[in-house]
Amino acid sequence: MKLTKYTHACVRLEKDNRVLVVDPGNFSETAEALNGADAVLVTHEHADHIDVGPVVEALRSNAGLAIFAPEGVADTLGTKAPEAVARVNAVQPGTAFEAAGFAIRSFGGQHALIHPQIPVVANIGYLIDENVYHPGDSFVIPDGISVKTLLVPLHAPWSKSAEVVDFVVGVRAPRAFQIHDGLLNENGLKIVEGHVARIGAKYGTEYTHLAARESVEI
Repeated sequence: MKLTKYTHACVRLEKDNRVLVVDPGNFSETAEALNGADAVLVTHEHADHIDVGPVVEALRSNAGLAIFAPEGVADTLGTKAPEAVARVNAVQPGTAFEAAGFAIRSFGGQHALIHPQIPVVANIGYLIDENVYHPGDSFVIPDGISVKTLLVPLHAPWSKSAEVVDFVVGVRAPRAFQIHDGLLNENGLKIVEGHVARIGAKYGTEYTHLAARESVEI
């Protein structure tokens, strides 16, 4: 499986000439990531995880594209692209399904708390092919599963570095790559990644930084 990291939280997975995209948000190279996609997974409704305009355009222009997202996101997309509503699927936590030939399991259900006065929205984490785990905006650890490749939300208004490190330690995946890094400058990135790499290694996780548009075989 080929994994390509885009800016911030978006990744593109390719296997057997099929393409699955996760969280094509407005910080990312959305149109490029969606080019030729067979399916899209959306973790939650925030714009840095779904750029609604380009996703709706992709639904209209690509008759084979399927979307999987929390109910609120699915409703929005179905309203904006009624001609494609049959290809927009609402996802609940604790379910399993197939998307673009990839086996998907869903976890979580709730976005991490930003502030008590900011409403909490639905958030779904996705485990893909019993390998890659994209948690969206949460630190929910999949229960009863050994994650092979962890995508780590490095920095957000809802997190602190100690929680990021504890998430990596708790999942104990053999390898990890960063997501949700769009709010950090180069200096901040080095600090957070240094903690994740150093402490994660003590618990068996090899952390590797991926630049935007960089790909790796997993």
